[in-house]
Amino acid sequence: MNILVVEDEPKVGKALSEGLKANGYEVTLAQTGEDGFFIANSHSFDLIVLDVMLPGRNGIEVLKTLRRQGLQVPVLLLTAKDAVEDRVLGLDAGADDYLVKPFAFPELGARIRALLRRGKTESVLSLKLGTLEMDLTTRSVTRDGKNIELTLREFELLEFLVRNKGRVVSREMLARDIWKETSRATPLDNVIDVHIARLRRKVDDEFEPKLVRTVRGVGFMLSEDER
Repeated sequence: MNILVVEDEPKVGKALSEGLKANGYEVTLAQTGEDGFFIANSHSFDLIVLDVMLPGRNGIEVLKTLRRQGLQVPVLLLTAKDAVEDRVLGLDAGADDYLVKPFAFPELGARIRALLRRGKTESVLSLKLGTLEMDLTTRSVTRDGKNIELTLREFELLEFLVRNKGRVVSREMLARDIWKETSRATPLDNVIDVHIARLRRKVDDEFEPKLVRTVRGVGFMLSEDER
């Protein structure tokens, strides 16, 4: 499980990172709202732990923007404020849970586990974008009612793109989350581009509108919007 921690206090951030890693999570640490926002948009996470009081762009602003962009990852807010109106503000901004500082690490761990379980319980069995439909149980894909034969890798790639529809997905994200490669001497860019080209031929060549977009110098995006 990958967790993004956005916390500006170095000692707190280090303690959270080390504690979560000791519990088996992979952790990425950001110390400003801007950095947290950028990382959340360029990588995929199972959960975000987000401090409210951040330099520059605060946690509420970051959260509101992420939710407007369609990010559905569970978010746990951390704050030093315990007033009811502050909790309401955070929850209305799109937070899934709220934890007041100072807190005991076991409570943080329990809340994280609860949010991750909730995400699994609510996981969907099918995905859809326009006339493109994916059945995650049978691993079948149709568009306009026509069956599309995909390899296992192409199916995984399409599923990742559909889950992130409307958001730019970088080659780095695909290398890590689809190919499970975190460190290579030779980048996977060419391999990824070949698979994207094959996927585009299968899901786009015979249909309108085109769904698979290339964002030059950045990565790829799935969207129904006209170019």
